Amino acid sequence: MCDLQAVTTAMIPKLAVFLVFSSIAGLSSASSVHPELWPEAKGNIDPAVAQAQAVADRLLPTLTLEEKVGQMIQADIDSITPADLKTYKLGSILAGGNAAPGHDLRTTPQAWLDLTDEFYRAALAGGGASHPPIPIVFGIDAVHGHGKLKGATIFPHNVGLGAAHDPDLIRRIGEATAAEVAETGIDWTFAPTVAVVRDVRWGRSYESYSESPQLVAQYAPAMVTGLQGEWGTARFMASGHTLSSVKHFIGDGGTLGGRDQGNTVVPESELAGVHAAGYMPAIKAGALIVMASYNSWDGTKLHGNHYLLTDILKGRMGFSGFVIGDWNAQEQVPGCTKSSCAAAILAGVDMLMAPDGWQELYENTVSQVRSGEIPQSRIDDAVRRILRVKAAAGMFTRAAPKQRTDTGHFEVIGSAAHRAIAREAVRKSLVLLKNSNHTLPLDPHANVLVAGMAADDIGVQSGGWTIDWQADHNTNADFPGATSIYAGIKAAVSAGGGTTVLSRDGTYAKKPDVAVVVFGEGPYAEFEGDRETLEYSPQDKSSLTMLRRLQGEGIRTVSVFISGRPLWVNPEINASDAFVAAWLPGSEGEGIADVLFNARGGAAAYDFVGRLGFSWPQTAMPVSFDPRGKVTGALYARGFGLSAAGGDAADPAPTLSEDPRIPAHWQAPRGSLFHAQHVTAPWSLFVADGDAEVHVTNARQDSPHAAVSATLGPDGVTVNWPGDKLGMFRISGRASDMRPQTRDGSAVVFRYRVDHPPEGPVSLGMRCTLALCGNAAGAMLDVTDTFRHAAPGVWQTMTVPVACFAPGADLTQVEVPFGVATSAPFAVTFSEIGIGPAPPGSSARCP
Repeated sequence: MCDLQAVTTAMIPKLAVFLVFSSIAGLSSASSVHPELWPEAKGNIDPAVAQAQAVADRLLPTLTLEEKVGQMIQADIDSITPADLKTYKLGSILAGGNAAPGHDLRTTPQAWLDLTDEFYRAALAGGGASHPPIPIVFGIDAVHGHGKLKGATIFPHNVGLGAAHDPDLIRRIGEATAAEVAETGIDWTFAPTVAVVRDVRWGRSYESYSESPQLVAQYAPAMVTGLQGEWGTARFMASGHTLSSVKHFIGDGGTLGGRDQGNTVVPESELAGVHAAGYMPAIKAGALIVMASYNSWDGTKLHGNHYLLTDILKGRMGFSGFVIGDWNAQEQVPGCTKSSCAAAILAGVDMLMAPDGWQELYENTVSQVRSGEIPQSRIDDAVRRILRVKAAAGMFTRAAPKQRTDTGHFEVIGSAAHRAIAREAVRKSLVLLKNSNHTLPLDPHANVLVAGMAADDIGVQSGGWTIDWQADHNTNADFPGATSIYAGIKAAVSAGGGTTVLSRDGTYAKKPDVAVVVFGEGPYAEFEGDRETLEYSPQDKSSLTMLRRLQGEGIRTVSVFISGRPLWVNPEINASDAFVAAWLPGSEGEGIADVLFNARGGAAAYDFVGRLGFSWPQTAMPVSFDPRGKVTGALYARGFGLSAAGGDAADPAPTLSEDPRIPAHWQAPRGSLFHAQHVTAPWSLFVADGDAEVHVTNARQDSPHAAVSATLGPDGVTVNWPGDKLGMFRISGRASDMRPQTRDGSAVVFRYRVDHPPEGPVSLGMRCTLALCGNAAGAMLDVTDTFRHAAPGVWQTMTVPVACFAPGADLTQVEVPFGVATSAPFAVTFSEIGIGPAPPGSSARCP
């Protein structure tokens, strides 16, 4: 047995960013496929761009190669200090999903301002021998308000805003978000996401406004203008504004199976006509940064796709800003690691987001330019673009953060004016799917039972990318000034002369007049938010059981469903008299009560005006689109939504089918980790060696240093170790408590075929979260003999009790339930991997 920490690294939170703009010096290429399918930039160069270009042209020749390469790198605050900027003149700093000043995710606005000011001043210290110092731009994920900041206004996630169909509201949300971000000295917001999602099993679907390219095209320029100010006027990047970055270019919402960072296999006409819909409007609105996407298009990673990044985006579409990479996404480009990737730079990525490998990347890139692997002309093009953006945004004339007029006024953060906008957004985003017998609006002069797991939980109603990346450990104390859905209902009912009772499980002492049951998805972000199907809760039926019990007791039931996407909830709809899709409403939960209840005088204060931005599925599988965009498989079409005041669909609604109709291919058994030729969502496959890892998203993926490869095929996943280097194949996901599995005798069960017997030791491992478990983070079991004695080419099953890992690992927070490592030549194919009861007749034992 050995420590798993030696052979794998902890799952690194991924920051999501992308950028776009309009081009002066785009590189041309003869590698075009069908450029005529894409929108074409027309017209004269904007005067503001020309002025910024003049600044860049004067400054560029004065920079050394090292200074130029520095401008092309963005590092995370968890791996760089302000003092490092005195030596390494980097172009940008970011605070990633789990990063914060002093490693305190719940720190104060002042601490954020102190940090940004310190980084800014360090970047300006000294300057070059022949040029003035170049300021950094500091970026953060403020995707639904200044979400990483305790006490900030948290707006509904984009999936809800799409239901509002209100571009002006989007602009005002952008303005409020930028104002709060700017108060902490931050220059750049990694938003908006303009993905057009076509399979909502994707865990980032809530970052998308709609499946409709037309709606996304309306919203993209509205958010860009709100964040940055109106392009071409004195309001652009004026006080209280931040740079935007449009993301993720391109096809992130179209991956097969909705898998994060996966492969988008669509014709170029669809890529251009659907998935690019938001980019040209954003460019015309003054977007200066576009973030490249993790996904592939027809098997080629976007970070390595010269045709799309350079020929199309910078050439055909006329984007003259810079392209930034996503969090270590360069390591997924074949032949690259996170600290060395000439291919991404050559493809058109101008600034690499290198959160933790920035110093080695800097040194390797300098060497690659000196060797001729990267032409000096490409470096000059990238740096010219970065300098042009900094000049256009006024960064060269901006004061240090603490000296700016729009910083330090912390009363702006979570202000009443901003919360009012968020409350309005909540009201406008709610979609009424069912309203039998005029159940809504409710009379506030009533005895109201408020029940459900999300009724009094601001963290759940805010969703992912709130305080931290996955946002799954937040409490109401993390949201000062915010209002839970229950608190909003209580205030409305109290004002109307009624009474409220909060009961999470729906029990009561006095029979209520009506029950409002608030339930839905818990918080998640990418990786951990992917789903196998759209069945809301195939394992936990507590909400459904509660609804049926309340109805059976003669109590009217109103369901308020919290989710980051449309889900199959036919049983829950059947068990409700009224059903409201509330999405992820954010910090202002009283916006829901505004619409559920009549005003004190008896008339409805606000009616339901939200209309679906996504088709609502008829089964537990996603809807499908034909080449013209026509949808099949929808229970409620995009644009659907009832009005309570108008009495729409007041008669008893027809009973919906409760058969989820899940194809066998997607019916993974409980506890499944890998099934039917794919990793079971929300788990992810990785290959790792040394201190580097790569997410397996294409048919074949090599680890960064080629110590191990994984190939997906009809038999499952074939893993090959050529030998000489230690490599690991593993399955990772959200940390979970495995102690119950030790008590009930569960085992790690996998079906395998040895393709080449191991020529050295092989270990099977399970890993806990290093941050929580310390030295007891992981354990490895020696399974060499089992694999060595297995007949090659013959399918077999190995069963290892979970309890076998307990002596070497703390099983309270397991994020790697399955890992195989060796440094010897070895090849094996896995067809099924899971954790559950030992199969009948199997030999469950510790190796």
